Amino acid sequence: MSAPIDLSRGKRSWYHAASLLWIFLIGLQWISFTEESWYTETTSLVLWTMAAVCVLEIILPLKLLYRTVIKVIAIFFILHKTLVDYSVYIPYGTFTERTEQFLLHMVPYVWFSLCAWAMLEAAHRLVTTKRRILVFLGINIVSMGILDSFTRIPLWTEVAWVMFAGMGWLVCQHFRSFQLQYPQGWKRLIRYPYKIIANIAIIFSLIIVASVNMPEVPPTLTDPYTAWRNYTGSGSIEAGNGTLDIPTSTESGYSREDNQLGGGFNFDYTPVMSVTTSERSYWRGETREEYTGTGWDDNRRVSAEAVQPGEALENNDAGSGKTKQVTQKVTMLNDNVYPILFGAYSISEVSSVEGEQQSNRMLWNADQAELHVVTNRNQPQYPKTYTVVSEAPVIVVDELRTKTYDDLYDSHPADDMYLQMPSKFPQRVKDLASEITGAASTPYEKVALLQNYLQQNFSYTNNPDLSRKVSDDFVDGFLFEVMEGYCDYFSTALVMMARSEGIPARWVKGYAPGQLSLNSDMQAPRQPGADIETTYTVTNADAHSWAEIYFGEYGWIPVEATPGFDMPLLTELPEVQPADEPEEQPEEEQVQEEEEQAAAPEQAKSALPSFVIWVASAILVLWIGYMFWRSRLSLRFLLLRLRSGGPLTPEQKVIAETERWLRYAQRKGLKRSGDETLRESVVRWSQAKPAAAGTFGELLRTFEQARYSPATVHADDWKKVYETAQRLRKELKAEQA
Repeated sequence: MSAPIDLSRGKRSWYHAASLLWIFLIGLQWISFTEESWYTETTSLVLWTMAAVCVLEIILPLKLLYRTVIKVIAIFFILHKTLVDYSVYIPYGTFTERTEQFLLHMVPYVWFSLCAWAMLEAAHRLVTTKRRILVFLGINIVSMGILDSFTRIPLWTEVAWVMFAGMGWLVCQHFRSFQLQYPQGWKRLIRYPYKIIANIAIIFSLIIVASVNMPEVPPTLTDPYTAWRNYTGSGSIEAGNGTLDIPTSTESGYSREDNQLGGGFNFDYTPVMSVTTSERSYWRGETREEYTGTGWDDNRRVSAEAVQPGEALENNDAGSGKTKQVTQKVTMLNDNVYPILFGAYSISEVSSVEGEQQSNRMLWNADQAELHVVTNRNQPQYPKTYTVVSEAPVIVVDELRTKTYDDLYDSHPADDMYLQMPSKFPQRVKDLASEITGAASTPYEKVALLQNYLQQNFSYTNNPDLSRKVSDDFVDGFLFEVMEGYCDYFSTALVMMARSEGIPARWVKGYAPGQLSLNSDMQAPRQPGADIETTYTVTNADAHSWAEIYFGEYGWIPVEATPGFDMPLLTELPEVQPADEPEEQPEEEQVQEEEEQAAAPEQAKSALPSFVIWVASAILVLWIGYMFWRSRLSLRFLLLRLRSGGPLTPEQKVIAETERWLRYAQRKGLKRSGDETLRESVVRWSQAKPAAAGTFGELLRTFEQARYSPATVHADDWKKVYETAQRLRKELKAEQA
């Protein structure tokens, strides 16, 4: 039966809220599993939907129909906010136009939200008995175990949390059943809630401490799928706290998701676009600001406005330095849909789209200098051709090199988001950045040292050896453990190390320049000052990421940290180099050093926070101490039994307790002379302590009975001596006071 609800008083039972909490916790584990396959906005939408439904179900004292209506309103509000926050669509125009945009873009996200709501409600209303709870938990655990074996995602942490939630749910269900069957007993029980809480805390502490200290033993049996993968040579490698499969089928290309960086890929040379321009450049796409420890989160609310071809595009952080106008004619060579129009930094104007001078499908983000494309998810349309004009910054290197922090940032401060770092960002990464840049005094010099360090000390590879990774942080694992990787590794490391030195930086993704097309005039001489248009063919293998550093009045300047890549920059005194020479592609396999430093492997961190483990350990220590104190009498008799070599008789226990209270009396100043019997001593003590005379007499009688009439002593008489001795202690203390 479902948890009782008292609508007349607007209250629900505590079990109603507790069961929702445990179901929500189990649901979180499935959200964790889907993070690597779902878009970030989908994961966020489902999470907030489940949270909202749980809260509304608990706090609303209304009938089912009214609660349902309010939940629907809340779900659609969350859906709209999520789609806007993650730039799935950017609302503009009248209210009617915005409503049409929302209805157009809410599919398929609305189905994820509604399904999450339906499954939460079904679990809460159907899983109401102990047997159903066990079946529900079994289905979840078995399903996660199968997915752990047949996918590359390790799920043992999620299984552990499901078991934790299941135990909590069963405990709550047990107390709920006790409350319903024995209401009077429940009232007496809740008068002493600390006893219930203490027992629950001890049980969970035992589980936590045991799981943390469980030795890692390889499985005796291997599931058929894993055994087949190992046999065919496509098995898995150990990485960090779990097992990760090497994704051999992953191909290079423009990334849609950046919140989980790492892994490996194969080079895909499928053409993406051709760019005809007078200046070789990196074709910039999107930027990211918030580093999560595993990648970059696009959790910002983009401020963008609709723009038309021919309209000037303002860059809020363009800087006041010199620029060179560069025109790029882009022709897409595939049918993929991208969220952005690509161009050299920074785009100042869109000349035409599909040869037309009008377009209602472009939005300009002036903060990040991004040109978004508004597409229909049901019938996505991406322009096949477009022409953009960029104002490429001309870098005055000699001047910039001398500018201090105060010179650059006092009058042109950067937004705090470009200095963001996770709260648990590893200290050794900060220390390394400080050590590398110790000899520099200006931001430009520090960035140059960081760039040189990354390019000289780490190897490029498209399939890094993740078996060496232990750290949970992406940058920390790259710098100290994996020590090889591709552009995402190098660019992210440069951004975060620069931020640790107080230098604003952001992560950028797009495409490297590409290769000269075969129809380009490769023999045409490049005259100084001449703008000769050249066509570059860009493929999926050219997908790339790099860093942009903010230098105050000079604006954002791109910086390349990946070995083998050449960032085309315009400088005031440019070096002579052939601009139409094809970019050197990094080798897919790097020669490994013959001698590697043997670094002591760090222990894999527990999935549980350290404070949880410490609290659980403290609870167990207190519990063990309490159990020893509670069993102190039994332990004392055990020691006496070991000394005597056999079990103690009832009279021996009484005599042992008598000797114990006599020692206490002596500590309180009640001494015995050598020729004095116990009766004579007790008579004298009773005269000295008249308030305790009756207790002394009672203890004396029990002792004489055990000494001279042992047959009359019962098994539990020693307990009477103990209790009487306790009363004697209180009387002696009261008399002294």
